[in-house]
Formats: sequence, C-alpha cells, structure tokens
Amino acid sequence: MSSLAAFPPVATGPQAWSLPIEGMSCASCVTRVEKALVALQGVSDASVNLATEAASVHTDGSIGLDRLRAAIEKAGYTVGEAHLEGQEPDADTLEAAHASAPPRARAGRRVAWAALLSAPLALPMFGMLAGHDWMLPGWVQLLLATPVQFWLGARFYRAGWAALRAGAGNMDLLVALGTSAAYGLSLYLLIAHDGHGMPPHLYFEASAVVITLVLLGKWLEARAKRQTTEAIRALQALRPDHALVRRGGVDQELPLAQVRIGDMVVVRPGERVPVDGRVAEGTSEVDESLISGESLPVAKQPGARVTGGAVNGEGLLLVETTAIGAESTLARIVRLVESAQAKKAPIQRLVDKVSAVFVPVVIGIALLTLLGWGLGTGRWEDAILNAVAVLVIACPCALGLATPAAIMAGTGAAARQGVLIKDAEALELAHAVGIVAFDKTGTLTEGRPELVACEAVDGDTRSLLRASAAIQAGSEHPLARAVLKAAHRDGIEPPRASELKAVAGRGVAATVEGRALRLGSGRYMQELSVPIGALAARARQLQDEGRTVSWLADVGTPPTLLGLLAFGDQLKEGAAAAIGHLHAQGIRTALVSGDNRGSAEAVARLLGIGTVRAEVLPEDKASIVAAFKAEGRKVAMVGDGINDAPALAAADVGIAMSTGTDVAMHAAGITLMRGDPSLVGDAIEISRRTYAKIRQNLFWAFAYNVVGIPLAAFGLLSPVIAGAAMAFSSVSVVGNALLLRRWKGKGH
Repeated sequence: MSSLAAFPPVATGPQAWSLPIEGMSCASCVTRVEKALVALQGVSDASVNLATEAASVHTDGSIGLDRLRAAIEKAGYTVGEAHLEGQEPDADTLEAAHASAPPRARAGRRVAWAALLSAPLALPMFGMLAGHDWMLPGWVQLLLATPVQFWLGARFYRAGWAALRAGAGNMDLLVALGTSAAYGLSLYLLIAHDGHGMPPHLYFEASAVVITLVLLGKWLEARAKRQTTEAIRALQALRPDHALVRRGGVDQELPLAQVRIGDMVVVRPGERVPVDGRVAEGTSEVDESLISGESLPVAKQPGARVTGGAVNGEGLLLVETTAIGAESTLARIVRLVESAQAKKAPIQRLVDKVSAVFVPVVIGIALLTLLGWGLGTGRWEDAILNAVAVLVIACPCALGLATPAAIMAGTGAAARQGVLIKDAEALELAHAVGIVAFDKTGTLTEGRPELVACEAVDGDTRSLLRASAAIQAGSEHPLARAVLKAAHRDGIEPPRASELKAVAGRGVAATVEGRALRLGSGRYMQELSVPIGALAARARQLQDEGRTVSWLADVGTPPTLLGLLAFGDQLKEGAAAAIGHLHAQGIRTALVSGDNRGSAEAVARLLGIGTVRAEVLPEDKASIVAAFKAEGRKVAMVGDGINDAPALAAADVGIAMSTGTDVAMHAAGITLMRGDPSLVGDAIEISRRTYAKIRQNLFWAFAYNVVGIPLAAFGLLSPVIAGAAMAFSSVSVVGNALLLRRWKGKGH
C-alpha cells in the first residue's frame, strides 16, 4: 500500500509529514531542501535530518503531498514513501522504503572500477619521479580516463549543477570543475598534437585519480551515515510485530497496528510486552532495564504499569493497553534518538563554507588570467594554458583528502587499540570534550550483582548462607544466582527445601529442615511481624553504600530474624584508572544513572566523581546531557544499556561498551571493544590527535592554493608543475595523516 493511498493529501487542518529523501550528501543539500520546502505557501516549518535522510514538514493542511514532493524533486532530490507523523507507516510502506535505498554494493563497485581504470594512469607519474618513462600513449589514456570522468564521475556533475542552480558552491562543484579542467586540457593537447616530435604532457591521470579518491571518501561517508540510523532500526526491533489480544473471551493474534487503547493483551512468559499498559491479571517479574536502567527484574502485580519492549519473566500477564504507536514510551525514545542524531560534522561544514567562496574566486581568477594574458600578449594559447594551470593547481584533491585521510588513519589506529569509531563526527568532536558522563551499571561496574555481605544474628554466617541457598536453589533470579554462587564458592551444599512459594514483590517462602523460613525485603519482614532491630543499623549502613538488602527469618512462634544478605555490583578493574586519566586530561566527570541514589553516590565517592544524577529515566538522561551542554562544554556520554540510547545520541559524543546492548552501540559514535572504561580517555586522546592532523592537512591544502594560484596566474607555474604540485599536496596530506598509525593508548 502506498503512503499516498494511506494518507491522501486533503485539507484536514495542520499536518506534519515525514518524507524520506534520497540523494542528499552534505550540509548544503539539507539547506537546499529546507529552503525549497519553506518557500511553499502553506508550509509553516521544515526540518531536514541528514542522519535519517528524512524531512519533517509542518503544514496548515492546504498543501498536499504532491506539491511537497514536486518541490523537493525540483531541488534535485527524490522522495520516498511518506507518512503523517504520529501515524506509523504500514509494513508494505516500510518495505518499499527499504527497497528504494541505493545499494551500498553498487557504490563499492563504482569505487573499484574507478581504481582499476585510474591505476594505469597514476603509475607513470610515480615512474617519472624514479626517472623512468612509463607514460601510456595519449589515446590509451583517453580511453581509460573518459569512463571515470563521465560515467563514474557523473554524480559530481549532477550535484554541482544542482548547487549552481541554488546559488551555492560545494565540494562536488569543485571536483567537477577541477577534473573537467584537467580532462579538457588533456583532450585539447592530445588533439592539437600533430603526431610528430615529443608528445605533450597530458593530465588525464589528475582527473581520474581525483574522482577515484573522492568517490572513496563519499562511499566511506555513506557507510558511516547508514550506521547512525541503525540505532533507530534496533530500537524499533524491540517491539513485537503482533500481540495476543483477548476480545470477547477469545484470544486472537493481531498485527500491532490493529491493537487499540483499552484492549486486553496477553503476555506469555519470556515474551516482550508489545504495548504500554497496566497489569489487569497475573503476577510476574519484568526486565525493564529499557526504561529504568535497573539491572534486576521488577515484580509486577495487578495495577502495576508495564512498558512496551520490556521482557516478561515466568508469569502470565493480562495487560490493559494504555498507549500505542507514536505515543508509546519506545516510540518516544526512537524520536529522541532521531532528533539527537541530526548533526553535521563541524569540519566538513567549515570546508563547505570555504568551498562556497573558493569556487567563484578560483573561476574569477582563471577568467582574469585568460583575459589578461590573451588581451595583453595576444598569445591566446598561453592564456588558456595559464588559466587551466590556475584551475589545475586549485583542483580540490588535497582539500578533499584532508579530512577523510586523517579520519581513516585515526580510526585505524584507534581500532588497533580497542576503540571502534563508527561516526566521523564523533571523532571530530571528541577532541573538545569537557565533560564525560558515565552510566553506572555495566559501564563502571560489572553489571552482575554479587553477595557482598552475609550477617547472622547469632554470628553463624555459614548456616545463614546454607539456609538461604536452599530457598534459592533452582531459581534464575539474579539475586538467587548470587547466593548460589557464594555458597558454591564456600563449599556449601544446600539442603532440599519444600513448600517453595514465590511471594510477588516481597520474597520467597519455603520449609527447610522442618523450619518455616522466609527470605525477602524489609517490607516482607514487616508484614510478617519479624523484628529486625538487631541488624537495623547495619542494614542502613549497607543501603547507604548502595547495597540491596534481603532478610532471612524463621516465622515460627514467635517470628525470629536469622540474618541479612546484602548484594552489590563490583567496580570494574579499570574504572578508577579511567576516571584518573580523564581528570589528568582536564576533563570533568559525572555519573548519570537509573539506579538508586545510594548506589550511585557510593560509586562516585570511590572513583572521585564529583557530579551525580541518580534515579533518572531515559528522557531525564537526555535532558541532563542537554543541561551539561548548556554550560558551554562538549559532552561525552558513556553507557551500555538500551535506556542509555537517547542520552548517547543527545551527547556530542556517544561512547558505548561492546559488552552492552546492540542498541547502545548503534546509538553511539564510539564503541569500546574491550568494555574497559579506561579506553574512554584513549578515545578522546586519539580524537585530539586526529583533529590536529585534520587542521594541519587543511592548512597545507589551502597553502598550496594560496601560493600556487598566484604563481599560475602570473605565468610562473606551468600546468605540468601545477599538476605535480597538486599530486605532491595529496601525498603530503596522506603522509601526515599516516603518522597517526604510531599512536598507542594508555588503555592498551
């Protein structure tokens, strides 16, 4: 079903359209699309997201989708299957949109073809440096360069023409002008040569190699951009496609789009909850780390709220639907990630701005050179050669290589040290990070609760652990596993328990060796009238340290407290070194966690972290990151859970642990492959080094033009020397970037 059929463009009041856009490649493309849309009468606002390749367009309802599509196509882009915001597209629409995406393999094949055709042209240039004449016949060079110029390089002509029509300049226009000048001069010299004497020097290799290198950069850029959108697809994959709905006493499997608010949804053990809702019947434990960041399952009983995407435990739940579609918590998180990912690489934006001025200036200088020499000397052939020399020396090979060469070298060096950088923008921005915000569980701690204290009223801790292990035997609860692990470590063989019964939200009841025992929360002890005064002070101390306390009691007559068990999450071995490394770099650290305040503050004290934000939801985490950014500093967020995804995307730099969830890694621009927090400082250090190389490369790229263009204009630089200078500028830029390969981080 097409989006037009599903959402006909009729005047129904204010509307908000989401339009997938194909063909955008840089920030100037975003600007042109936004200008084209805002210029339409009836459009109140238009925002284009380069990361998701989509436009959000708000209208007053008087303008239809056809006119929006026509405006975008007139600007030189293609519109995919659109839908109204707040109404999710159906499966056919999503499939059509996916099918319309340009295949990555095709772009890779184009780069390969360009390299194969350019290699025979480039090799003779290096032969000349070694004193060998490997130059191919002119007509062979023409046959090799022509498909590179006009077939593989056609995209630069199209994009450059679109930029000209919009009154703008970009890298595509520079590539088209520079390579056309080299190709055109070579063709002229080849035709003008009478076949006698020494053949003229041709510049086909310059045009072909430039196009090949820029195509490679564009391919790498497209791969990075696609990786940023995988976070959104991973989040959407958390929600089931169907739900088991109970209507009229009959359970029926329905597509999620057909579920309505108020419907009763059956959630079986082990399934993901398909909707936001309230438990109507049943008790269970639900893993809600998606929202709360709490590593332990949460007990659910009638009246409790559940969130779509959470994983149900061992009980059967009947959930009354309270939110669906765009209003669900998961959908809101997706929108947060989409919004936060709409970022533009600062360095590339600067290059685009400079290019917009650079292009007309170079063309003007070339034209003045042509007229000045032609009218002044009457030697129009020299005038043409000097004008072309201006264009050749200004060919943007070094300018185009400056950023991607440094980024490729930096990311390669980082990968060897265990830092995977998937987002070029993150690499560019991380050098300026002034605040690093850490999630706690699984990031600075191991993420696995362990028994850290076992206190018996009578001092017999071994008997206390033995009885507790008997009650927990066979349970898959994380706290139960911690008890059994401790018992096994101490060589304790627990006795067999009978009459086992889980008490939802409170604890476990069982009979062990003839005694009626209860293991659970303080609330459970209060309900059972078990006095806990003997260990109350110790319990408060442990809770202040962020520990989870469970109590064991004998509920005979009278009820008697036997002791307490305290659970905690251990700090990662490299956590303290990681924080110290960051402080040594002059970077402030903060802890932003969904866990309880006591636990968060205890970890912060141990590691020397001064700022703590605890018990926060995903939306709160993103807001806290925004507040840090409002202080005027660049912010990095380090996390590993699904609930960290919005904050990772909202931060200037998102850093994820590979030991965490796929969603966190997709939302982050940087992934620490060893899950070692000490690699955070390494990631920032390699970013600083890489950014320094980018600035050096851009300086030299522009320096060649600043020095070379005047020399060419005054006839002091022949096209041959101009071509050599252009090639040398590229070699120097790449060579400077390759120095990054010697870097080794402290976390190695």
